[in-house]
Amino acid sequence: MSTIVLLLITGLGLGALYFLVASGLSLIYGLMGVLNFAHGSFLTLGAFAGWEVARRIGPGTWTGFLVALLVGALAGALIAALTELLLIRPLYNRHIEQVLVTVGLGLATVALFEGVWGTDAINISGPQWLSGTTTILGARVPNDRFLAIAVAVLVLAALVAFLKFTRFGLIIRAGVENRAMVTALGIDVRRSFTLVFAIGGAAAGLGGVLASQYFDYVSAHLGATLLIFAFIVTVIGGLGSLGGAAAAAVLVAIPQQFANYYWGVGDLIAVLALAVVLLLRPSGLMGAKA
Repeated sequence: MSTIVLLLITGLGLGALYFLVASGLSLIYGLMGVLNFAHGSFLTLGAFAGWEVARRIGPGTWTGFLVALLVGALAGALIAALTELLLIRPLYNRHIEQVLVTVGLGLATVALFEGVWGTDAINISGPQWLSGTTTILGARVPNDRFLAIAVAVLVLAALVAFLKFTRFGLIIRAGVENRAMVTALGIDVRRSFTLVFAIGGAAAGLGGVLASQYFDYVSAHLGATLLIFAFIVTVIGGLGSLGGAAAAAVLVAIPQQFANYYWGVGDLIAVLALAVVLLLRPSGLMGAKA
């Protein structure tokens, strides 16, 4: 029983990381039609930026960790906004070029990170509580899993509230439906789209800091590793659906944890789940049907 509880909660924690990355992918594609293959770089930069700040303030302190979360989110938002301004904005409605540019950026940034921080993974530490465990029904669950779950829930609620109840959210949704009409009203839709990219980058940067705590290391390939599963989650949930991304993150991560523990084939389970969804419901669990 304790093993099942442990795998369930750690699966939810892993799903929370997947959602933080997939939420940005889903938001950017759903609102702007851009498949961003450089999204993992936002996560990696956030992780490294957070680690650099935390180790100077104090890696084992809550102050250092909370500042790391803030800096990671800001770093992800900044690089995402610059990516939209410099690379994506000239290429709207040119999807092949968007894919090529973002794939190239993703490869280039991995090489850049390796040049700055090295090719080897860097072991990190956080506040003592995050390194500890909490016993639930006999299972000793790492505390950092609870933090990842809580942050993911807050991010989901904040994104939904932003899109539904704020002026920028209204402009963004209107711009997606009819960009020409919104522009005719004198509203600069491009500024809103840059904000969407920044929000997606901030979620990825936040996920990078939490992922470094989850895996106890940071490396140049951290974002690329999580990006693969984030794309799987995004497609299964339905491109453009935040709720779908959240549901798919749980549906992918928990079976993956069980399969890894009992048979060591967790990654295969995720890929098979993607294949089944594409065959039976290509639009995803909550995506709009064509």
